[in-house]
Amino acid sequence: MARFFKLLLQQRALVVMSVPFLIWLFIFKYMPMWGWTIAFQKYKPALGFWEQEWAGLTHFRFLFEDERFIRVLRNTLAMSGINLVLGFVTAIALALLLNEVRKVMFKRVVQTVSYLPHFISWVVAAGIIQSTLSPDGIINELLMKAGFIKEGVLFLGIPEYFWTIFGAGTVWKDVGWNTIVYLAAMTMIDPAQYEAAEMDGAGRFKRMWHITLPGIKPVIVVLLIMNIGYLMESGFEPQYLLGNGMNVDYSENLDIFVLKYGIAQSNFSLSIAAGMFKTVVSFILLFVANNVSKRLGEARLY
Repeated sequence: MARFFKLLLQQRALVVMSVPFLIWLFIFKYMPMWGWTIAFQKYKPALGFWEQEWAGLTHFRFLFEDERFIRVLRNTLAMSGINLVLGFVTAIALALLLNEVRKVMFKRVVQTVSYLPHFISWVVAAGIIQSTLSPDGIINELLMKAGFIKEGVLFLGIPEYFWTIFGAGTVWKDVGWNTIVYLAAMTMIDPAQYEAAEMDGAGRFKRMWHITLPGIKPVIVVLLIMNIGYLMESGFEPQYLLGNGMNVDYSENLDIFVLKYGIAQSNFSLSIAAGMFKTVVSFILLFVANNVSKRLGEARLY
């Protein structure tokens, strides 16, 4: 304990700098957790806290017995999994390829083009995707000219296609931005390792596999752990903007469920219960992923 306070005194400047952040964290992150009590009440905004009627686990039982909730939970996990796998694979692959490009001008052009969609709002991006996939859009035109189809297909009207469209749209929008961290990590790899491997006759793909990937492995593990903690966060804007009555069985996720059946119907207790469930599951996933990484001897968050 004495050693702890001695270290605290030595780093007092850092401690003082962290005080405003701790205050912000307490006010905006921990104090609102008091609102979780609403999930156990039949909440009515006009009544005070002690005047509310307590409902126990009624709202949680309703969630787990409701077919709509089970469906949106399936959709949330499926879209999060697709986003996690595709996001990691495409970002790492693009970063590896860009790292091997020797022509600086070409590399900058590719980076700029791949970054740009990230700065487009999902409202605009959803409009582009809808126009591209409409019956008279470019995708249908190409497929008809190639002879694969005879008439235009309404892709967003086919429920089973929604997850694929969501995954492709998310990759197109964020793949360039996601490569930044990996490219930064690659700059820390000792160039002498590449030179030694080249002298031993290793080609580019072998250098990527045996030097670059192991070099950025700690970064990959840390980002993977963090993203596993967000498996219950599949997004809101793309599902809300691209979803419609025809694909609702595959596009509706937990956030839309909370909006539609909780907030929109003034059933605040149900919405808090769903949000509480999502937070608890996310914490468990993050804790498990971090401990698995620790046992395997990889990088971890804490």
